[in-house]
Amino acid sequence: MKPEGPFWDVMEGRVAPPPAAVLLGWELVAVDPAAGTIEVAFTASEQFLNPAGVIQGGFLAAMLDDTLGPALVATLGPGQFAPTTDLHVQFLHPARPGRLTGRGRVVRRGQGMAFLAGELLDGSGQ
Repeated sequence: MKPEGPFWDVMEGRVAPPPAAVLLGWELVAVDPAAGTIEVAFTASEQFLNPAGVIQGGFLAAMLDDTLGPALVATLGPGQFAPTTDLHVQFLHPARPGRLTGRGRVVRRGQGMAFLAGELLDGSGQ
């Protein structure tokens, strides 16, 4: 079965990636639609810094959203899309410019609602 749907249209170059993903430096590392998991990378640029010299939390939340959403969207068919309706973020460590890895997974999926979980990690695993 050939992967189809909005996620795969972007991955196979049939449509341009979303501008927000481009801004965040989104890059697919691995995806397993059957398992509902994804790993992506982001380029956290110095343009994302707050006055304290670390990546501003809103950018980190956007990166997390752009990790979790594709984990689910990769499992959807043509004409289907799943918007984020709620996003809870906890910041455990500050993030600095550089490559950040997002790992996301579908925890539970119903007919009209899905629950996802994930994290962002820097090069040292924090």
